[in-house]
Amino acid sequence: MKLLTRRVPVLLATAAALTLTLSACGDDGDDDSTASGNGGSGDSSAAPSEDAGEPADEMTEEPMAGPVGPGCADYASQVPDGEGSVEGMSDDPVAVAASNNPILTTLVSAVSGELNPQVNLVDTLNGGEFTVFAPVDDAFAAVDPATLTTLSTDADLLTTVLTYHVVPGQLSPDQVVGEQTTVQGAPVTVAGTPDAMTVNDANVICGGVTTANATVYLIDGVLMPPM
Repeated sequence: MKLLTRRVPVLLATAAALTLTLSACGDDGDDDSTASGNGGSGDSSAAPSEDAGEPADEMTEEPMAGPVGPGCADYASQVPDGEGSVEGMSDDPVAVAASNNPILTTLVSAVSGELNPQVNLVDTLNGGEFTVFAPVDDAFAAVDPATLTTLSTDADLLTTVLTYHVVPGQLSPDQVVGEQTTVQGAPVTVAGTPDAMTVNDANVICGGVTTANATVYLIDGVLMPPM
């Protein structure tokens, strides 16, 4: 009995010490969990701020300008699909794209050697990047027949007139307004807004039509360079 009595206090003391040890370990675990939780919370708060920035960057990107002008809807209804449509022309270099467009037949005749066999600008137009002011067939129909006859026999004059409709580089509707130096050497003056532009005395019917290598502006007049 004395032995048992002596052992009880020892056992009680040992149990108390073990309880204190386990309690201390538990507190350390809680601290670790809290620290870990705080770290996780910090990481999660940083991630949304990065994600939130991405849509803001996307929203600041400028959209590509599409065809603009008072006649774009009529053009789209007249040539709704096929190689001569707005979408179809984008696949081909500019001279090829124009040849597929049913409202640019006279211009194509002039640049391809049909009007004057001594003037063929197809390879030149297809070989670089240009902005082209393209008179539609109705524009050529308004030209004095005697002038067209002269152009059909005077290669230098025809080349001068045609290259006066071409500007080096591709200019979108929001870039083209102003004075632009043509391949011919003399400037043209583009005025107005993208929805209502003029080139010298001609009106832009539909502008910003892209081909594989050029930006095209359909105009209602033939531009005559200063002589």
